[in-house]
Order: sequence, then C-alpha cells, then structure tokens
Amino acid sequence: MSVIASAPGKVLITGGYLVLERPNAGIVLSTNARFYAIVKPLYDELRPECWLWSWTDLKLTSPQMNRETTYKMSLKHLTLQCTSGETRNPFVEYAVQYAVAAACATVDNDKKDQLQKLLLRGFDITILGGNDFYSYRNQIEALGLPLTPESLASLPPFTSITFNSEESNGQNSRPEVAKTGLGSSAAMTTAVVAALLNYLGVVDLSSYSGAQHQENLDVVHIVAQTAHCMAQGKVGSGFDVSSAVYGSHRYVRFSPEVISSAQNALRALPLEEVVADILKGKWDHERTKFSLPPLMNLLLGEPGTGGSSTPSMVGAVKNWQKSDPQKSLDTWKQLSEANMTLEAQLNLLSKLAEQHWETYKGVIYYCSLNQPEKWIEQASEAISQEIVKALFGAREAMLNIRRHMKFMGLAAGIPIEPESQTELLDATMNMPGVLLAGVPGAGGFDAVFAVTLGDSGNNLTKAWSSHNVLALLVREDPRGVCIENADPRTNQITSGISSVRIE
Repeated sequence: MSVIASAPGKVLITGGYLVLERPNAGIVLSTNARFYAIVKPLYDELRPECWLWSWTDLKLTSPQMNRETTYKMSLKHLTLQCTSGETRNPFVEYAVQYAVAAACATVDNDKKDQLQKLLLRGFDITILGGNDFYSYRNQIEALGLPLTPESLASLPPFTSITFNSEESNGQNSRPEVAKTGLGSSAAMTTAVVAALLNYLGVVDLSSYSGAQHQENLDVVHIVAQTAHCMAQGKVGSGFDVSSAVYGSHRYVRFSPEVISSAQNALRALPLEEVVADILKGKWDHERTKFSLPPLMNLLLGEPGTGGSSTPSMVGAVKNWQKSDPQKSLDTWKQLSEANMTLEAQLNLLSKLAEQHWETYKGVIYYCSLNQPEKWIEQASEAISQEIVKALFGAREAMLNIRRHMKFMGLAAGIPIEPESQTELLDATMNMPGVLLAGVPGAGGFDAVFAVTLGDSGNNLTKAWSSHNVLALLVREDPRGVCIENADPRTNQITSGISSVRIE
C-alpha cells in the first residue's frame, strides 16, 4: 500500500511584494513542473510488542540529492528526533508532524485502532522534484550540449542535483541548490502533506470533482500552509502553497493571525489540539479563477545566475517601507494599479476570445509573426482594433509594473530587476509575438518569464539561447495537487516534454 501525490510549481506574474498584504491580489500560474511524494509503510508487518511502543520510525529519501535521513517520532507528542543522516529537511519534517496531527485530531473513534496500526508501521517517504525546479546548466555545458530545451529534455527524469559553491556571489546570497524559482519548498510540502493525509484516511483525493473534493483540498491547503510557514519560521503570503494545492488563480492572502495564533498556542497546548483549532479557524484567503487567454503561452528562461534568496529581499523591502513610508506607499499604490490593469486586460482578452473566436484567432496569429509596432496594421475592423488595443494595454501595464518594481529595488538596495535582467527583458519584449516579459515574484536572478502569442515561443527559445539564456520546459498547467497512479520514475515522467514543441 503506497500513496503518491504530486503538486505543481508556480510563477507569480503580478503581485510581487504587494501580495504580502491584504487586500492586494496576485496572479499566480501553476505549471507542469511537479514535485512528487511517495508514502508507504516502513514495515510490512506489525510485531506483537509494537502496541507498547511510544514511538514510530520515519525514513526520508531524496534520491536526487543522494540523501537519506531517519527519525524516531513520538506518538504522544508528535515530535521528531533525527537518528541518522547529516542533513535535515524542515519542510518535510513539519509536513509529517502536522499531517499526522491532523489525522489524530479528526479520526473517528471507531477508526482509532486503524490509524494506530498505520502509525506503528512507520513511514517510508521519498521525495522527487521535476527537473524544471533546478538548474542543470552546468551539466548541459559539461556534456558539450547547447543551451536549448532539447538538451534539457535529453536529461533523465529526476536527474541528480549539483550544489552551489559557497564562495560564489557573496555570503548568503544564493541558496544551497541552484533553483529556477518555481517554489520547490511549497510544492514539496504540499505533495508530502497530500500524500500523508490521503494515506492516513483524512482525505480522499482520488476523485476530482464535487463539493467533497473541494473540502478535501481545503484541508490539504490548511495543513500544508501551516507546515510551510512553521518550516520557514514566519507567516508568508502563502500564494505558492495555494497554487500548489488549487492550481492557477488570482490570490489574496489569508490574515496572518490564523497561523500566528497557532504558533503561540504551541507553547501551552499539544500539537494535535493546535492543529484541530487551525482546521476550524477563519481562513479568509480569496481565490478567483484565472488562466492565460487562449493561444497564449507561458515561457521561462534561466539566465544562469543560480537564483536569489526571497526572504532576504522581502526583508530589505520591508526595511525601506519603514524608512520612507510616504514614497513606499506611493510606489505600492502605483504598482497595485498597474497589476490591476494587467489583470483586467488579460481578462478582457479572454472575453473577446470567447465572443469573437475567429477574429481573435486571426489577430493572435498575425501578431505572433510580427514585432509589436506592426500589430496595429492588422486591425482593420472594430473587433480587431479592440483586441489589439487590449494587447497593447497589457504590454503597457507590464512595462509599468517593471518600472515600479525596478524603482522599489533601487530604493531598497536589492536587485529586484537587475540591469542584466532589464536588458534581457527589453530584448525579449521586442521579439515578434512576445506580449509580456518580466521577473516573477520577488524578482532577482531567478528565471525570467515571457507570455508569447501562438507559436512564437519557438523563435524566442532560439533567441534566448543566443543570449546564453536556457529556455525551460515549463508551461502553464492549471491543475493543482493530485494523486498519481504510479511511481513517476517507472513512468519516465519528464516534466513538460510531451507539451513542448521542438523545431
């Protein structure tokens, strides 16, 4: 008996920094890059004396990092004690503790024995991240291959990960592993929580529709969100966990008190009671359906600088807000207006596509072959003009977002849109068929994103390659967390290969 769950990585295309505060919204797109968690019992059979045990065993394996860690878990306090392995994974540790606490808090009396048996058999957990979460530039270059999606696609699924050298780029400026910024910790936490909650009978994620499924997703979201915040040591905005659970949407954060009150309660109450309260708490986050308009594609390009530390960048922006409250307030207001404008233009394009499909399709096809300054030439009739006007409205809003984000970075003394990224993004937005380009989320040196029209992404990947930028296999995929039928390694899943058109 094993359960395999997967959860997607994300790209925040609007709402960077603003999404930290209610009621600001962010548009977050989930992707076809997925994190997998495989949960099965550590022991096939229960020994007769096991009912006397006050602890159980846990083995955590991460094949890509060549790591294995074992723990003892107290069945009374739900605490974990590491028994072997040099490196601990706080995200998985909290995911296990909070998922087991949720099971203990919600189990019916007649099923307590069944839950106890599952706990006593221990947990064997394997975590696997799709290749798109990590940078494989070094491996590709070492193999003498060009920086193209074809080279990425030639790597085996779940290829071993290389570690950043400590001395590069200054102290604490880069994470241990070179990542692409897709939210690996949130996707990993969500996959582990979903697999465990399903394994322990708290939820059933095998059906994909109806009110019951929505309620199950809500439970996964609450537990994963709490575990992720505890692992980070702070209550973040939560958009990354939300998209890992629910897929693409427009997001407004929950009130931080729903988790911070739980953090305080842990000093006095058992974890099981705290989690029971969290599950009953007032979760006031907002989710509105959103996806890119038809015939538009999300592309990500990795510039090869090894990623940035989001928490330290957020801290710098908060310090700037305190030191210059009026200027920061003005900037946030302008940024918020630009975000709302972009969202409105994209929603308008979706509506125009629905109402005037043939005209919309023709305009997008023409624009996909031409540079932006020529788009207006195609708009001869009123509907065509409206579509082109919305396309230009979206571009203008994105340029405003970038301008305000860059100013904010300069004022806060951090590289939200570094000069190297500015040059790359300007060149990208001038390419035929490119609607938008920007730095996602908190910005920095993570992968940049572009939204392209029709099939123009193929030309963009070639242009990026000539600029030493590796186009990833990532595309938007609106699905959230789900249960898988088989071990992804035996399925030979390589994230995104099936949906990428390589010419």
